[in-house]
Amino acid sequence: MGRAGQALRHTLEQHKISQNKLAVTMGIDRPKVHRWYHEKIDPTAETVVGIVLALNKLDSEAAKTFLESYLGELINNPSQQ
Repeated sequence: MGRAGQALRHTLEQHKISQNKLAVTMGIDRPKVHRWYHEKIDPTAETVVGIVLALNKLDSEAAKTFLESYLGELINNPSQQ
């Protein structure tokens, strides 16, 4: 699976945010976050927006980290893609 799970794991670990805290902030069950974190399932594009919004509520730097990890070079050099 993929990139969203890797970006989420990296972000939560770096910013010391628990899967449960993210789930509560998003208003979803923790097992869903666990499945993304362990790359069992990929979040939909709409859910990625929800992840960013929730992370922004918890720690705006975490939201930036997630976006940079998930979108990578697309953020820094959009014309290069």
